[in-house]
This record gives sequence, structure tokens and C-alpha cells, in this order.
Amino acid sequence: MLIGLLLTAQIIVSIALVCMVLLQRSEGSGFVGGGGSAGVMSVRGVGDLLTRTTWILGAAFFTISLLLTILAGRERGAASVVDRLKIDNIDPSTLNRPKPSLPPAGTAQPGGPQSAPAPLQAPAPQVNNPFLGGAEQPAQPPAK
Repeated sequence: MLIGLLLTAQIIVSIALVCMVLLQRSEGSGFVGGGGSAGVMSVRGVGDLLTRTTWILGAAFFTISLLLTILAGRERGAASVVDRLKIDNIDPSTLNRPKPSLPPAGTAQPGGPQSAPAPLQAPAPQVNNPFLGGAEQPAQPPAK
């Protein structure tokens, strides 16, 4: 519940922070420019307001991000990935047992024709040398 509330606040703060950054001019003056001195706020005052609001929203963004990280870490627990694998339940005598060999292709398998497919054989790689007239030759293993 708290994480959902913080995520919602994070999204709202993020959108507001993007808007505040986009409203500012690169020279430091605010979005409202060219107004006379008869306005309610001067250009300098608007710039200060946008800058101060940006700093406050930035601080809120980083604070909420830190809180979300801490809460998400506590929710998962302090156990490491290795602790979650339950290595204690593994029998060491079964680890070094050889795998059963597959029967040769074409022989009847005990499970019927649909039990396990026969292993696939990869074709031999061919080298196409354009200097030998385009004839394909079997690849040679690298010399050691």
C-alpha cells in the first residue's frame, strides 16, 4: 500500500519536475519575459520561483526514490540469491552421476514414437572461397 502511494507521488513529482525544467529559460530568466514593471511579479521573481520550485521538486524526487529503494529492499528480505536457491536440499551423490545415454537413432524407444525426438546433427560448415572459382570446400580445423 505504501509503495503504491509512493509510486503515485513519484510519478506526479516527475511530471511536475519535467514541466518546471521545460518552463525555465537557459539564460536564467523565467518563462514570462518582456512584461513591464507593472506586473504582479517581475521577470526576476518568476525566475526565482521556477528555480526554487525545481530545487524542491528535485529534492522530493530523490527522497521518494530513496524511500522506494529502501522499502522494496525490505519487502524482498535480506536473503541473497544463493540463500534462496536452497542448496542444503541437494544430494551431493547425484551431482556426479553420469547421464543416461540415448538409444541409437531409429530404434524403438520405450515411451513410444512421441516420447523424445532424436538428437539433431549439425551440418559440416562450408567455406566459400571466391578465389577458387566459387567451389565450396569443407572447413579445416585451425592448426595448432
